[in-house]
Amino acid sequence: MKYKQREQAILLLSDGTVFYGKSIGIKGKTFGEVCFNTGMTGYQEIFTDPSYYGQIMVAATPHIGNYGIHHDENDSDGVKIAGLVCRNFSFDYSRPDAEEDLLSYFTKLNLVVISDVDTRALVRYIRDNGAQNAVICTDGTSLEDLKAELAQVPGMKGLELASAVSTKEPYFFGDANATYKVAALDLGVKTNILRCLAERDCYIKVFPYNTPFAELAAFNPDGYFLSNGPGDPEPLKQVQATANEMIASNKPVFGICLGHQVLGLANGIATYKMFNGHRGINHPVMNVITGKGEITSQNHGFAIVREDLEKNDLFELTHEHLNDQTVAGMRMKGKQVFSVQFHPESSPGPHDSRYLFDDFVAYMQSHK
Repeated sequence: MKYKQREQAILLLSDGTVFYGKSIGIKGKTFGEVCFNTGMTGYQEIFTDPSYYGQIMVAATPHIGNYGIHHDENDSDGVKIAGLVCRNFSFDYSRPDAEEDLLSYFTKLNLVVISDVDTRALVRYIRDNGAQNAVICTDGTSLEDLKAELAQVPGMKGLELASAVSTKEPYFFGDANATYKVAALDLGVKTNILRCLAERDCYIKVFPYNTPFAELAAFNPDGYFLSNGPGDPEPLKQVQATANEMIASNKPVFGICLGHQVLGLANGIATYKMFNGHRGINHPVMNVITGKGEITSQNHGFAIVREDLEKNDLFELTHEHLNDQTVAGMRMKGKQVFSVQFHPESSPGPHDSRYLFDDFVAYMQSHK
């Protein structure tokens, strides 16, 4: 396939802007909110991150596919992005222990990809004009037809997507003889979060997003975890109620990303859709409790309203994003309840913030 003439493809944004490129050989079209990730590595982990469900990913790094696919590096049961936009798509790979090339991987999933796009210009455009819906088309559908179809796609604000990626049945992760038991509510959990907990002597039971609190409590956990995930946190009313029941149990509670937003909403702290979000592996965060800086991995398009947090008597700010002073972490006063807007498990990204898992375990130890 790589030696044949490649067909033209287009990326159409909802504001009518068109970027041209080439198909990698998978025909079709796909819709979603277009966003970009600035990480220079870790494309497989990004593609399989459930938080990206419903989004068309623009890779800011110019080479995608050059080190192939190794299935142990997936962060879920498969690809979660709606489509991919890249500059240079590598049909070959050079990593000796890779299990297959990226084209073969995408072909099995029928994932529509457009390459040879001026991604530098596209990233700048999204940064200046905000995240918006888009369509990748590689099958020759006319521009007018695409515009009509794209107009029918719902926006991300108000969209509940956790149900689309959450497990349907509870499952276990880790050693059943571990010291600590964690009940994790799966809003779109990354596998590496579960690994980080298991590495710290935790046995995790992962529950569907809409599981009643009584079922979580029946596991008799030492702590509760609210995971990351896609979509708008506001429609997750049942999850918000469950979060408050977790807090009322007086056991440690840890939330990441969507879980962090849910904790805020459950306690009167509003969220908002960001102009274009934070997605990358080099976001600077200040821990305002310790005064230390951290380089973090981030992936979110919604955030906590800082003014609401600062007026809330129950919570206090623990981390702030140094680029725009948005809320990057908070904790509940007088309780072992805390959350962050970034990804301490990284995958990909630096390990600066993995101490948060240690903090969670220390809370559970003190509670026991």
